[in-house]
Order: sequence, then C-alpha cells, then structure tokens
Amino acid sequence: MILLFDVGNTNIHMSQSDGKSVTSQYRVKTDPSLTVDELYEKIKAYINNQSFEGVAISSVVPTLTRTIADLCETYLNINPLIVKMGIKTGLLIKTDHPQEVGADLICAAVDVMKQGHQVIVDLGTAIKYIYVDNNKMKGVIITPGVDISMKALVGNTALLPEISIEVPKKVLGTNTIECMQSGVTYGVAAQIEGLLQRIEHEIQTPFHVTLTGGISPVISPLIKYPHTLDDYVVLKGLLSIYHKNKENNHEL
Repeated sequence: MILLFDVGNTNIHMSQSDGKSVTSQYRVKTDPSLTVDELYEKIKAYINNQSFEGVAISSVVPTLTRTIADLCETYLNINPLIVKMGIKTGLLIKTDHPQEVGADLICAAVDVMKQGHQVIVDLGTAIKYIYVDNNKMKGVIITPGVDISMKALVGNTALLPEISIEVPKKVLGTNTIECMQSGVTYGVAAQIEGLLQRIEHEIQTPFHVTLTGGISPVISPLIKYPHTLDDYVVLKGLLSIYHKNKENNHEL
C-alpha cells in the first residue's frame, strides 16, 4: 500500500492506494503547531498498523511538510517522496515563476494532463482555476475561498452571525442567514461560471471542467457549465508523481 498526504491550509487529506486507485479520504484539521507524536496520535487509527511500501506528500504548509516527513521516518521507517522542484512530474509549467506554483496545483494538473484541454476548479481555502493544455500548465486564477470570504464578512460586520454553508431554497433571501448562504453558494457558482466563460473567451478553445475540493459537492449542482465532480484529483495526481519517482527517495 502507498500512503498519500495532501496538506492544505485548512485540512490534511490522507488516502491509501494499492498503486492503481485511491481509496476514501481521511481528514485531519491542519495545525502547524502539531508535533510528530501529536500528529501520529491523530492518524494512527487510519494507518491501523498497516505496512506501506511508500509515502508521497503534497503540501502547501512547510512546517507540516517536515513534521509529516519525520513521522514517516520515525513510525513507518519510510523516507517519503515530497512534491517539490526537481522531481519528475511530466508536467511543463508555463508560468513566469514555476518555482512559485503550489504542490497541490501541480498534482491536480498531473492528474488531467493526458486528457487534452482541461480546467480544474479547486474549491479549497483558496479557489484555484488551473488551465492545463495536455502536459502543459498554462495559467491559473486564484480567488479567496468560501471560508476566507465568510471569515472576512463576519469578522468585519457587527451583526452578521456565523453560518453553516448550505444552499438556500431561493437566491433572494428573506432572513439574514439565508441571505448570507445565498451569497456564499450562488455567489461562488456565479463566479465559477463567469470566470469559465472568460477563460473560454481568452483561449478560444473548448475545454473540459473538473470541480474538486472541500465544498465542491455543495456547489456542483448550482453550476450550469458542464463539468465533472472529482474529489480525488490532487491525490490521484500525487499517486502518478509517486510512480514516476518511486526509484528515488527525496528529502526536504
């Protein structure tokens, strides 16, 4: 089995793989202050004393990258593969500063790079729009994610409450909570549709859209633009990168 870590700013997503497919995810809240032993206590039930032949890490939280690497070496006796500059991905990053591209964006792009023109919409802490033309990443849009927007809204207004992210029955709300829920859900859906139209106008090429990330199942039914819902894009790309590099171990 192969153990996969996708470390984001909000959650650590873990999955196990038999080398071909990715199984259901296990999530732990991202906390950069966790020690190796504290993190192990949170995930040991998921690992469940299994034997792993390898570990791969995609991370945008450097402190936790080191913690997870140390955990793998201490508890699993494995030197993990870490997605960073210099490893084999098969992806050509056509941006001004390739070294600035996050590991999660790279993994997502790798998962779809053999499928022609693709746009991945990743609804995470930030919302990322990743344009991939076969094996080339050609551009990205980054906007504030739902959690960031909601915290800014609630934190800067005295009378607006914390809310759960649910789709209200109507776009026009008639009470405070429904008004906010509409702005979050229908507002994000409208943003996605609008930016996809602008991307299409700019590149003048039809593309397939894949929606992924934390609240993608909530937003997906609201989007009229044809798309596929796939919550495993980053993890599947990470698995592909692992296979490309499994002959070599990479340290931080």
